[in-house]
Amino acid sequence: MKAFLLAARRATTVALLLGSLAASAQSPGRVTTSFDPNWRFLKGEAKGAEQPAFADAKWRTLAVPHDWSIEGPYDQANPTSRGGGYLPAGVGWYRKTFTLPATDAQRRVRVEFDGVMANSEVWINGVSLGQRPYGYSSFSYDLTKHLKFGKGQTNVLAVRADNTVQPASRYYTGAGIYRHVRLVSTAPAHFEEGGVYVAATPEGVGKGNVEAATIKVQADVINQSAASGEYVLQTTILDSSGKSVATTETKQTVAAGKSATVSQDLRIAKSVQLWSTNTPVLYKAVSTLRSGTAALDNVTTPFGIREAKFDAATGFSLNGIPMKIKGVCLHHDAGGLGAAVPLAAWQRRLEVLREAGVNGIRTAHNPVAPEFLDLCDQMGFLVMDETFDTWTAAKNNGEQGYNRFFTKWWEADTRAMVVRDRNHPSIVIYSVGNEIHDNLNNPEGFKKYKDQQDLIHQLDPTRPVTMALFRPGQSKVYENGFVETMDVVGQNYRENELVAAHQAKPERKVIGTENGHQLTAWLALRDNPYMAGQFLWVGFDYLGESDWPRTTYDQGLFDRISGWKPRAYQRQSWWSDKPMVRMVRKSDNAGAGVLVADWTPTDFDTYDDGKVEAYSNAEEVELFLNDKSLGKKAKPADDSPRTWDVTFAKGTLRAVARNKGQEVATDELKTARPPASFSLLAGPASAPVGTTRPM
Repeated sequence: MKAFLLAARRATTVALLLGSLAASAQSPGRVTTSFDPNWRFLKGEAKGAEQPAFADAKWRTLAVPHDWSIEGPYDQANPTSRGGGYLPAGVGWYRKTFTLPATDAQRRVRVEFDGVMANSEVWINGVSLGQRPYGYSSFSYDLTKHLKFGKGQTNVLAVRADNTVQPASRYYTGAGIYRHVRLVSTAPAHFEEGGVYVAATPEGVGKGNVEAATIKVQADVINQSAASGEYVLQTTILDSSGKSVATTETKQTVAAGKSATVSQDLRIAKSVQLWSTNTPVLYKAVSTLRSGTAALDNVTTPFGIREAKFDAATGFSLNGIPMKIKGVCLHHDAGGLGAAVPLAAWQRRLEVLREAGVNGIRTAHNPVAPEFLDLCDQMGFLVMDETFDTWTAAKNNGEQGYNRFFTKWWEADTRAMVVRDRNHPSIVIYSVGNEIHDNLNNPEGFKKYKDQQDLIHQLDPTRPVTMALFRPGQSKVYENGFVETMDVVGQNYRENELVAAHQAKPERKVIGTENGHQLTAWLALRDNPYMAGQFLWVGFDYLGESDWPRTTYDQGLFDRISGWKPRAYQRQSWWSDKPMVRMVRKSDNAGAGVLVADWTPTDFDTYDDGKVEAYSNAEEVELFLNDKSLGKKAKPADDSPRTWDVTFAKGTLRAVARNKGQEVATDELKTARPPASFSLLAGPASAPVGTTRPM
C-alpha cells in the first residue's frame, strides 16, 4: 500500500511529544500530547465514576479510539434495531489518570476530543466541564482552573458516553471515545482552537500557467494573561518541498482577557503549484505568535492553492477546467472495524475508489474524523462536507436521533465542523442536511436553511452550501422559491426532476447529492454539461439499514472489505480514464440469478446457456472461449454493457479490449478445478507513514 506523508492536525501543533507530560513541559510554545493511551473503561453504569477517588482498578485498560458497540453481541433484541446493525447500546465510562509538572501551572491546558458517541459528559477532578449530544462533533474543554500541578499531584479525566435512548440513527454510529484525544498546553496568549484560517486564491486561472497566488491568513489570538500585551504574528509559507516562498509579520495589541483577529495578506510570486485531483500539492502556513523574541504559540496549517467553481451552465470546474464530480457517499464505519477506523483502512478504501474512477466523497451524513479529510487532501478527492441527517423532524428507525437536539445545538455543531474543516482544499462544498423531513414550504423551513447557510458563509465565505433535497415534488421547493435561496441545488435520486428544474430555470446551479447505480442516472450526468456531479449510494457496504438476520446494507460498489462487485466494474467503465475491461455473467442458466465474476457454474449439468456481459471503456471488445473468437463488439453510444450468449464449456473465457486496433486491456475467467487447499492472505501491514492525528 502506497504510503502517504500525513500532515499534522490543522491549526494545532508543530511538535508532537509521545513521551510523558512532565517531559512535554520543557518545550516552548504549544505542546500537544496524544491522550489516546492508558484509559480505563467500563461498559455499564457506574455511580460516582466521575470522582477522582473512584476505584477503577478492575476496569479494562485500553487505548482510544475505541468503539465498544462493535464488540457485540449482535442480537435482534438490541434496541439499536436495524439502524444500528442490531449491535448493543447503553452507557460506557472512561477514566484517565495523569500528572502535570509544576511549570505548567502558568500555562493554559485543554483537552480536545475528535468525537465521542454519544451524549457525552466530561469531568476533570470531579468537576463537570460540559455535555455534547452529537457524537460526530469535535469539541474541547479548558481544564486549567481545575488541574493539579507538581510532583505527586494526580488528575483524573472522566468521560461518560450514553446512547441508551434508541433508535437514535438510521445507520451505525458506534459507541464510546471512537476518535482521537489530545491534551494541548499553551502560553496564556495563544491561537484559539481552529483559529488560523488560510484562504488561497490562484491568479490567472484559465489564462494559461498560474504564476502567482494570494494567501489570506486570519488568526484569532486570545490573551488569557493578567496584562495587556503586544504580540507579533509571523506567518511563513512553505512549498511542498519545505522551501519558504513568502513570509510576513504583523503586530497586534491584545488586552487582558480579550481576543483579537489578525489578518495578513501574502503573495507567492512565481512557480505556483496548484492542488488538483491529479496533483494534490499541499503548502504549509507556519504561524508563530511572539512576544518580543519569545515564541508563545506555533501552528502549522496545510492548505492547497486551487480554484473550485460551480456554474449554472458548465457545472463544476477545478482550476478553470470543467470536470464532473464522480462521487460516492460514505458512512463512517468500516464493517467489522466499527466506527473506530484505522487510517490505513480508509487509505485502502480510497485507493480502490480511485481505481474505479471515483474522485469525490460525500461525508454521509455527518462530520467525519479530521484525519480522513487530511487523506482526501493528499490523495486528491473532492469532498462534500455534511452536517446533519435530521433537523427537527424525526425519521423512521431513527426517531430518537439528532432531531431531539437540533434546535439547541445546530449552531455549535455547524460552527465546530466548519472552523475545523475550512482549511482543507479537498472540500469544495458544504451540505447542511440529508433528505430533511422538516416542512420547507413555510417561513420556518426557509429560516432554518438560511440560518445555517448564513453561518457557514460567515465562517467560510469561499465555499457554496447545498442540501440533499427529498422529494421536491412534495415539498414544493422548486415552486415556492426555496431552491433560489440555495447556493447550489442538490437533490437525491430522481435525476429527471433535477434536469427539469434546471431546464425550467437555467440560472440554477445543480448537483446530484445521492444517486443510484442505474445507467439512466449516469447518463443524466454524462449528457448534461450543467450537471456538476453525482454521489452514488453507496461506496461501501455499511452496518445498519437492514432487517434481521442481516446486519449490513449491501448495495455498495464494494463490500465491507473492499471487494469489487460487478457494479463497481461497470462504474469503472464509465468513470475511469484508464483503459479497462471486466467480464461478469449471470450465475444461473439462461440469464437467471445474479451477476458473478467467474466461469464456474454451481451446477455444471444444468448450465449451458451463459449470459456474459463485458464492461469496458475501450472502443472494441472481442470475446474468446478457449482461444476461439466469439465476436467483436463496439462501444455502445449509451454506455450499456456489451453482451454475448455463450454456450458453456470448461476452460478460459477471455476478453480483449482495443483502441484503434491496439490491445489496451484484457480480462480472463477460468473454470475452477476441485479445491485442494485454503489460504488466507492479509493486505500490507504497514500503516501510512508520517505524522498522523492526533497531533
